[in-house]
Amino acid sequence: MSSIAERIKDFNSNRLPAYTWLKYQLMAENPFRFFRGACHLFYEDLNKSNALPAYPLSWVCGDLHLENFGTYKGDNRLVYFDINDFDEGILAPATWEIARMVTSIFTGCDSLGIKKREAVDIAQLFLRVYSNTLAKGKSRYLESATANGIVRIFLEKITERKQKDLIRQRTVEGKNNRLRLRIDKIRLFAIAPALRKSLKAHLAQWMQHYPMLKGKFEVLDVAFRVAGTGSLGVKRYVFLIRNIKEPKKHLLIDMKQALPSSLQPFLSNPQPAWASEAERVVAIQDRMQNNCPALLSTTEFEGDHYVLKEMQPTADKLDFLVIRDRYKDLACVMEDMAFLTASAQLRSAGRQGAALPDEMIAFGKDDHWQKGLLDYAISYAGQTVKDYHSFFKDFKAGYFS
Repeated sequence: MSSIAERIKDFNSNRLPAYTWLKYQLMAENPFRFFRGACHLFYEDLNKSNALPAYPLSWVCGDLHLENFGTYKGDNRLVYFDINDFDEGILAPATWEIARMVTSIFTGCDSLGIKKREAVDIAQLFLRVYSNTLAKGKSRYLESATANGIVRIFLEKITERKQKDLIRQRTVEGKNNRLRLRIDKIRLFAIAPALRKSLKAHLAQWMQHYPMLKGKFEVLDVAFRVAGTGSLGVKRYVFLIRNIKEPKKHLLIDMKQALPSSLQPFLSNPQPAWASEAERVVAIQDRMQNNCPALLSTTEFEGDHYVLKEMQPTADKLDFLVIRDRYKDLACVMEDMAFLTASAQLRSAGRQGAALPDEMIAFGKDDHWQKGLLDYAISYAGQTVKDYHSFFKDFKAGYFS
């Protein structure tokens, strides 16, 4: 067996086997899916290479790539476009975060059939806008009123969509005209009756801490949820809750197990003493995003720690297949992702060991690190393709079955 297969299987050994198998199936689709599902490989190799300057220290999402930007509704019910996955969030060198993002540009573009020259242009644009935003020292955010181009159209489309449309897609009518979750064995899977009962009771107790939910909503149903790539195999549930006074009004709540960041083993800088991994995820998300998703919070269930938030549709991501031949649209998206990345780092600067804003500004003004990072990303994107083929060979041979 290849060392790649062994490293991947070892890293995922603490996850639920049946759903981890789904993760391996998705990773076998193409090198970009593989890259998304093997975040730990990227940092294992980056740490060994010692190829990039390990500064400045910044709060990072840890798994920055093209698919980890998307839309969500905040508590104010406005729709935002931002970094939206903080499972790997940690205090780490900003260069590590940017290297992963730029590598994803090359890996993603290759999987989309975009020529390397164009991919280089897009990556350089990302680095330029990221650095310029840092140099200005002012964080920004994106909502429909402040967005431009394809992202504005995307946000306006999401804003117009009603919550009831999402509910309709995810539910079926049960007894007494009460909705229940649609178990399609693609996104949602059934769970054992005893666990279902315990989870419903747990969420009912959790809702007592939220004025907007307490005494106003009841729990109707719960199912196991499958979403994403990298996090597949962790325990994840979705709850259907109903407004007691307005029975036609429903919400979906996502509850996702939080595991340690895959960057942690390779960092020597001190980290805060988080009460749990879920507290780490929520705290970092809160300081990096301008507005957080509705109901973002933590809970503990049967010894495991979870992050909760109002569920967002999995379709609320840009479809790069649609815009792969439209360079202006690609460039517009890349500019937005770049300034959002820099803004998140500026917004969280100076917090618990992170570099001060002035240090981040100086880093943005000094671009000598960019060529080395770009070269590393190009090289590692090539390595990712080789690793993917090694993984795929072992996958087809049944090693992960």
